[in-house]
Amino acid sequence: MFIIDQIILLAAILIIFGILSSKLSARLGLPVLVMFLLVGMLAGQDGPGGIAFDNAQIAHSLGSLALAIILFDGGLQTPITSIKQVWKPASVLATFGVLITATITGIAAAYILNVSLLYGLLIGAIVGSTDAAAVFSLLRNAGIHINPRLKSTLEIESATNDPMAIFLTVGLLEIMVKGLEPGTGLLLLFIQQMGVGTLVGLACGWISVRTINCINLTTSGLYPVMVAALGLLSFGIAANLGGSGFLAIFITGVVIGNSRFVFQRSTFLFHDGLAWLGQILMFVILGLLVNPLSLLDIWFEGLIIAIVLTLIARPLSVLPILKLFGFNMREITLVSWVGLRGSVPIILAIYPLIYGLPDANMIFNVVFFVVLISATIQGSTLPLVARALKLTEPAPATPAATLEITALGNVDADIVKYQLGSNSRASNRRLSQMALPDGTVVAMITRGDHVISPRGSTLLHADDHLFIMMKPNVRDFVDIVCSGIAETNQDDLPDTELCLKGYTKVGDIQHSYGIELLMESHLSLDEVLNHAFAGNPIEGASKDFNKVTLFVREMVGQRVVTVGLMPIKHVDY
Repeated sequence: MFIIDQIILLAAILIIFGILSSKLSARLGLPVLVMFLLVGMLAGQDGPGGIAFDNAQIAHSLGSLALAIILFDGGLQTPITSIKQVWKPASVLATFGVLITATITGIAAAYILNVSLLYGLLIGAIVGSTDAAAVFSLLRNAGIHINPRLKSTLEIESATNDPMAIFLTVGLLEIMVKGLEPGTGLLLLFIQQMGVGTLVGLACGWISVRTINCINLTTSGLYPVMVAALGLLSFGIAANLGGSGFLAIFITGVVIGNSRFVFQRSTFLFHDGLAWLGQILMFVILGLLVNPLSLLDIWFEGLIIAIVLTLIARPLSVLPILKLFGFNMREITLVSWVGLRGSVPIILAIYPLIYGLPDANMIFNVVFFVVLISATIQGSTLPLVARALKLTEPAPATPAATLEITALGNVDADIVKYQLGSNSRASNRRLSQMALPDGTVVAMITRGDHVISPRGSTLLHADDHLFIMMKPNVRDFVDIVCSGIAETNQDDLPDTELCLKGYTKVGDIQHSYGIELLMESHLSLDEVLNHAFAGNPIEGASKDFNKVTLFVREMVGQRVVTVGLMPIKHVDY
């Protein structure tokens, strides 16, 4: 038997156990990463598995690759609207927040462990970043929902604070081992890491989208692989130019994920699975690397450092920043508590081993213990804290899913699946009353195990699944029609023209979009415009009604068959 045969068998067993442990995670209220780490520890030399593994270089290499894949998937799944909404507080938390957390924790660690200040600051830098995957996988499993602004702040901060922690760790190691100048040298390293990483990420993302859409591959299965390769290319280019590869691959993912490209849906599914595989492999390998018995030697010091990090350093770094951006104390408290440490600190704890730093094993054990305590205690109590702070919200409607028209390649249309909630605008309405944008077609309706043929008279129920074909530019309007009544109003409408059929009723428009035309609800847009123009409307003419302008876009004889509707914003009446 070849050694590779044994490695394949062990890898398969560990991956399967890792996947099965994710089911147990939800029942125990623990983050998935804790379960994966425990699988690795149990499989290690001191556990029942008895696998001997102590190669820090291999663990670092595989961990960095897995982390790059996870960050790339995070970028693909991050809407640009979320970034625009919270980029200011999230970016300050991801930079100055990490710096403050690392400094306070580092000073405390130096005193607690009786080591030099540089050693303490190194530990502080290593545990300075948070783990978004652990937080939100736990929130989803526990059925906890928080407001979008708070959720986006936590996600963007966690996705972008890793490069800062990596920079601080590498910078301190360069000072301690290679004598890098702390002032100017460290500042130049920061500018190089962040600047090169950002520029490469943006450039590779822009080039990637055009490459994917222009290249004509022989099989659709190669497109997700192509996207993965382009993401790793941005990481490699940035890292070899002295920049942050992790920042570059995240930005590349954001650019690609917020663009239209062929076989988009299958690409997202592929990378979601790839990211889960990366998490399992990374945490299991890191679990294998640690010696559980050695954690007993530093458990008390590690516990004190974890307490300082959680109850002092994190709150002191979060409070002034979020207060500056208008967050209330309950929100600030939750963000302070959602400081779960995850994969990055453990991977960074390998760096001192690679650099050959004295007492590197002690640093690794302390960091590993801090991560375990943080993820276990904060992770298991997070739902309780969110409820105690009264920051939980009702579960939103099931997000719409875009289905690909793969047979037609890059066709300029989408089939989107919506599941109606009990408070959806479309629930308990006839299909003809939805006031959908012109050219939008409901292709199929499913109710339980039954398929219903769409007709204008079809009455829609909560939990119905609607498969709607539409142009990409009207997606925001259809989202509003299928969303909850309390979630949107006229001021939330996109700043683009909404085209409707002339027979659309005024009352249906108000119910579907919150648009008030201040006239009888039974009138159609055709009747409204004919009356407004004394029976002689012409194409291109427009008329203001309350806070809305109606445009005559298409006529057949004297009938107005297509009407453009544009909200008038920032006007006081």
